[in-house]
Amino acid sequence: MAVPRVWKSASGLFRSIVVGAIRAYLGFALRTTRWTFKIDPQSYLYLTSQEGRTAVVAFWHEVLPLTPALWWWAERQNPAVHLRVLVSRNSDGRVIADVVAPWRIWSIAGSSNTRGKSKGGAAAMLRMRASLLHGCLVAITPDGPCGPRRQTQQGAEALARLVGKPVIPMGASCRAIRLKSWDKMFFPLPFGRGVFVSGAPLWPTPDCQMQDPAFNLQTHMNNLMEQAQVEQQHPAAGHIALRPQVTCPSHIWKGVGALLAPALPLYLRWRQSKGKEVAGRVREKMGFATCPRPSGKLLWFHAASVGEALSILPLVQACLRQNGHITVLVTTGTVTASTIVAQRFAHDRVVHQFMPLDVPSWCQRFLNHWAPQAAVFTESELWPTVLGACHARNLPVVLVNGRMSASSFRFWQRVPGVAQRMLAPFAWVSARTEEDAQRLRSLGANSQLSPGDLKTAAPPLPVDAQVLADLQAVIGERPVFVAASTHAGEEEVIARAAHIIRQTYPNLLSIIVPRHPERGADIASRLNSAPRRAQNALPTERDAFWVCDTLGELGLFFRLGDCAFIGNSLPVCPGGGHNPFEPARLGCAVATGPRVHNFEEVYQALHECVQVVQDEQSLAAWVVRMLSCPDARAVLAQQAQAVATVNATLPDDLAHQILELIW
Repeated sequence: MAVPRVWKSASGLFRSIVVGAIRAYLGFALRTTRWTFKIDPQSYLYLTSQEGRTAVVAFWHEVLPLTPALWWWAERQNPAVHLRVLVSRNSDGRVIADVVAPWRIWSIAGSSNTRGKSKGGAAAMLRMRASLLHGCLVAITPDGPCGPRRQTQQGAEALARLVGKPVIPMGASCRAIRLKSWDKMFFPLPFGRGVFVSGAPLWPTPDCQMQDPAFNLQTHMNNLMEQAQVEQQHPAAGHIALRPQVTCPSHIWKGVGALLAPALPLYLRWRQSKGKEVAGRVREKMGFATCPRPSGKLLWFHAASVGEALSILPLVQACLRQNGHITVLVTTGTVTASTIVAQRFAHDRVVHQFMPLDVPSWCQRFLNHWAPQAAVFTESELWPTVLGACHARNLPVVLVNGRMSASSFRFWQRVPGVAQRMLAPFAWVSARTEEDAQRLRSLGANSQLSPGDLKTAAPPLPVDAQVLADLQAVIGERPVFVAASTHAGEEEVIARAAHIIRQTYPNLLSIIVPRHPERGADIASRLNSAPRRAQNALPTERDAFWVCDTLGELGLFFRLGDCAFIGNSLPVCPGGGHNPFEPARLGCAVATGPRVHNFEEVYQALHECVQVVQDEQSLAAWVVRMLSCPDARAVLAQQAQAVATVNATLPDDLAHQILELIW
């Protein structure tokens, strides 16, 4: 068995060398050629996929080596253009496919069935139809793969008629020598001049003829070839040099990641020692999978932390509900987010992994193993290396709940080229707000859906009904104030506010839910050894505070409380706020500190439904008012609940758009 393996390895190496050499020479010749494009105005709209237009692009087999220049030109006009080219299933066709694949020209293998032998024509026709219906251009050589030369077969016209799309006939010529092949194929030479000429779009009719009765496709294409040769021999002004679109957003960032790669495993082990990584799963952040890839189509969602993970929960559920055959891979960056995924995304078709760090080889390893059909990034998760790897594979990438803060916008404006190369190839972007959409658009995200905030569409936080009933029995009639997602420094303010409130309501129970549960022990020690939920300790009548340092139970605590304060918002911490829709959906009256820039639009939507407090005095005054006026509290809670549930159909709408990408 050793000899065949060695031979297979040597054969594969030789083939890789041949493919690489062909690609290097062809790329050099095409890049050094000065090109002219004579494109019909109507065909221009299709060749550059303006407003999602798609078409069948037809050119003779002999000009196949020149066509990458046409795609480079099209990508220059619209970086979001997607390309598929029909190649034969034989070895020559596979070599062609491998040569052009790094230029984001992806192949569909198959050709007409002849002599009773299946050559994949029917399957290729179905794939080309799906490609055209989902926003891709499809290129066909009507005389391929074996001729006769410059005589059209029925494939191009049949495909156009099947999908109701036009055929764009093309002609091309450049400084080249002709090979002694059946098609007299062009072999381009460097430093010459070349030209592409297109005809007007030809629309199919039910009787299998093109609309123009004077000419058929074959005549159009032959005339265009003659015109291209004349144009190439008598060059006019306006020549341009072309090169493949750069799929790597930042070579500097990619290089830094590669240089740091040897030291990063030590960094990850250090984080594990601090409890910030999960033992046994650290290698996932190096791109090593800890479970096999499920068979079938895989949809990849990435959510960095808890907030992002919760925001995509209804979207993931909608995708699973609309397509019963896909598997969803959810990646996160933090341990707390992974716990939320384990608790809230429990489904036999959901797999969780940690996102690899943005190191080139680690990202490639991750993508090689999981091979997703589409990738969904969340909010502001824009990592140049992994996005570049996705774009290089022509993997459809979308951004949901896209967020671009003013500070992030200023940063990306300093590196506009990196931002443009990251965002322009996105299949589409769905921003949270119109302001986010405008910022993302100015950075290069041209294909956008209507804005909408997924955090306004999430279902109410879940609860175990029996646990809720048991705790309600323990607490009894005591008034309950919940301080949720608190950060360092805020607990002291809340403790002072609780002291003021107890002067009016002596039996008040204050539930403190720190954003980071590992801080629970320290918080409890500073609150007279308050009982901790993580230790299964329940509050007694003598306890003024209950520290709930667990994950995934906010739905329980908001249901226990009469009113809720949302942390990470007081002046004593850096601030930014957290999602107020979570308590609002459960009928809580809500207060926050003034620092809510991470959720500014959400708080603007809630407007007068949320009270802004500055310190312990204003916080205490608000809680006393809410406890003293239950009718007024109920009105505010109902108003906030109505705002927090306004986008109920958004997850289903976005899920439909995402599933369209994985046909």
